[in-house]
Amino acid sequence: MGPIYSASGYDITPLSPERVKELAANLAPEEYRITQKAGTEPAFCGNLLDNHKDGVYVCIVCGLPLFASAHKFDSGSGWPSFTRELDPAHVVRKEDRSVGMKRVEIDCARCDAHLGHVFDDGPRPTGERHCLNSASLRFLEKGQPVPPESAPVKTEIAYFAGGCFWGVQHYFTKGPGVLDAISGYMQGSTENPTYKQVCTDKTGHAETVKVVFDPSRITYRRLLEAFFKMHDPTQAGGQGPDIGSQYRSGIWTANEAQKREAEAFIREQTELKRYPRKIVTLVEPAKTFYPAEEYHQDYIVKNGAFCHVANPW
Repeated sequence: MGPIYSASGYDITPLSPERVKELAANLAPEEYRITQKAGTEPAFCGNLLDNHKDGVYVCIVCGLPLFASAHKFDSGSGWPSFTRELDPAHVVRKEDRSVGMKRVEIDCARCDAHLGHVFDDGPRPTGERHCLNSASLRFLEKGQPVPPESAPVKTEIAYFAGGCFWGVQHYFTKGPGVLDAISGYMQGSTENPTYKQVCTDKTGHAETVKVVFDPSRITYRRLLEAFFKMHDPTQAGGQGPDIGSQYRSGIWTANEAQKREAEAFIREQTELKRYPRKIVTLVEPAKTFYPAEEYHQDYIVKNGAFCHVANPW
C-alpha cells in the first residue's frame, strides 16, 4: 500500500511497529509511560498547560502536527485542552473502558501514540474538549524551523478540464501520489460563479478539476497520461453526451514548465498518431480556480453515479 496523505498535506501513513519501537526508545520515562502504555500525567503538572505562544503541537514520538494554538483554551481541567484537531485525519478515536466507564481515547494516527481523551463538554463551535497529556506533545513555536517529520509534503498543483468534472475528479483521487482532487470552475470572466451560472454557457468557465499531487510520487507527465485516457481529447465543444463550452477539453498550466510539458505531450501524441482525429485540447495559463458547490465534490462516491470517464490507472 502506498502513502496515505491528509487533506492538509501531511504523510500520515502508519509507521511499522519496528519504527515506532525505535522512536519510542528515545523518549523520557514519563513520555514513554504515557504514549506507549496509555498513561495519564497528574493534573496541573504538564509543562504545556499554561503555554500561550503561537504555534503547533506535534506528536512527541513521530512529530506529526496534531493541534494548533488557535484552538487551545483553558478548560480548568488541569490538562492542555483544544476544541478540535489541526486535521481530523491526524488523530484516531478509540473506545476506552479501562476505568470502568466509556470514554473516547485519542491517539496519533501515524504512530498510535496515546495522547489523551476527547469529551463533549467543550465550547463552541465544536462542543468538544480534546484533553491532552503534555508529555505526549512537543510544541513548535511559529517562526521556528520545522523538522522534516513535522513538515507537510511539498506538493504541486495541476488543472484539467475534461467534460463533466464528476468522473475526472473521481478518478484523479485514485492516482498514486495524488493528495486531493477538487471540482471547480476556471478560465471564465465571472467571479465566484455558481453551477447554475456556468450552465448558461455565458460565463466562459470550464468544469475543471484541481489536482494536488506529490511530485516525488507521481510526475506531471503521468497526470497528463491519465487525463488523456480519461476523456476524448479530440472532441470539440463538449465531452461525451455533455455538450457546451463548459465541457471543453483543456489543460490550465500553473507555470511555464507545465506549459512546455503539456504542449510537448500533445505534439508527441500527434506525431505517434495515437488518435484518429486532431487533438483539440486547449493549453492555457491557469486563471482563478473557484471550487464548485459541496454537493459536486466526490459526487460519484456520494451518489453512486455512472460516468463515461475511463479509469486511467
